[in-house]
Amino acid sequence: MSKDVKPLVIGAGNELRRDDAAGIEAARRVAALAGGAIDVIEAAGDLSDLCALWAGRERVIIVDALRTGAPCGAVQRIDGAAGPMPACAGASTHGFGIGEAVELARALGRLPASLVIYGIAGRDFGHGAGLTPEVARAVEEAALEIVRACGHA
Repeated sequence: MSKDVKPLVIGAGNELRRDDAAGIEAARRVAALAGGAIDVIEAAGDLSDLCALWAGRERVIIVDALRTGAPCGAVQRIDGAAGPMPACAGASTHGFGIGEAVELARALGRLPASLVIYGIAGRDFGHGAGLTPEVARAVEEAALEIVRACGHA
């Protein structure tokens, strides 16, 4: 099976849990900015199927809201292919978070060659729609950085 040459951006989150929608919103922004040059998928809920989503891809970027202890709106870039995921990457509202999904894929030998995770520190993960202002700004920042990193500035 040949590898797709387009990067894949996966926006993870839950639109009904306030700041947890950051990954989905960032992915939508990437899609709007890249005009089809980057493939985008929205992943709501449990992330145990990430391997299936990125199957056949060499370059994958995941965006998600994380509870890191960092100030609300801080953006953290993690090289998921470089080694074990930091503990904060598992601190998500998903039943099976990014950290667990990446480590499972690593154990199974199913990581893409390039895997970068953008974690956006959230504050409000309560029920309801709408991002806090700091997270909304971070979504824009992360989306622009992703588009630039993919060579589509």
